[in-house]
Amino acid sequence: MNGFSKLLAKLKIDGYIILLFGMVVLASIVPVRGEAASVLSVVVKLAIALLFFLHGAKLSREAVVAGVTHWRLHLTILAFTYILFPILGLLAARTGILSPTMAAGMVFLACLPSTVQSSIAFTSIARGNVAAAVCAASASNLLGIFLTPVLVSLLMHAEAGTGGWKAIQDILIQLLLPFVAGQLARPWVGRWIEKHKQMVGYVDRGSILLVVYSAFSAAVVGGLWKRVSPLELVLVLAVCSILLTAVLLATTFGARALGFSKTDEIAIVFCGSKKSMATGVPMAGILFPGATAGVLVLPLMIFHQIQLMACSVIAQHYAKRPADDVTDGLQEAPGTR
Repeated sequence: MNGFSKLLAKLKIDGYIILLFGMVVLASIVPVRGEAASVLSVVVKLAIALLFFLHGAKLSREAVVAGVTHWRLHLTILAFTYILFPILGLLAARTGILSPTMAAGMVFLACLPSTVQSSIAFTSIARGNVAAAVCAASASNLLGIFLTPVLVSLLMHAEAGTGGWKAIQDILIQLLLPFVAGQLARPWVGRWIEKHKQMVGYVDRGSILLVVYSAFSAAVVGGLWKRVSPLELVLVLAVCSILLTAVLLATTFGARALGFSKTDEIAIVFCGSKKSMATGVPMAGILFPGATAGVLVLPLMIFHQIQLMACSVIAQHYAKRPADDVTDGLQEAPGTR
């Protein structure tokens, strides 16, 4: 097992991604049906609420406030996340290369907020502006609770069958309210969560695995593998790779053209080029019917692994630059340790 772990590390493959695709395999072989599916649906909703409660409780108010005055950097990251990305995703969907469902999945992927943990981690490894990354990634996810459903409704309503404003209400109830409750409960549970980070991490990731299994079970029962061929998956892989490359180039050279420092550039690259599976999978389960959600998150799962591998290499490249290039932007935001 140790040798296998070393192989995954060498190949830059996250073991959690293996588990996620394992849920796809399990759902393909033993999908949940009938009454069991109804029970699982309720369990999944509770798991999603718990997931966002923990997100709210984990995020210190100091981390939210830190770096807010750097508005130019944050607006730049938000522009890449919620303007450039959706435009590129829409263009990718309209090339005609992908099936309508996979094309809709690409648009959904492009509307999602940035990751939090990995954006901050890669910024730290690259010796970038960690305080700005904490604030920007947090802001992206907070705004995403509102912006993602709106963008999905605008860009996908006709083709994906989203619930319009009803879906936005569901997002607010199932995601925002637990998040706010977590923030309000932080004075009482925050210290406990800090002491039990590993256990909380298991709950966090376990919730996502459960949501993936539920979504893919519904998709398999609805005929997923009759609609998605191996060639389609290869095409999704290629489109995701091109999309990520385009955004990485845009964030890198865009940051330089706007005159940002190297440490700010790093924060922009890692926060502006990534998409959150932790937020995306639960949102898909709320915004789309079960069978559709399982198919739509396939591009997200593929993109997520590609972004981890690519950003790992880029972070190491940034980290090798001379120490003179590192500025005060490297300092961590209060409460992020």
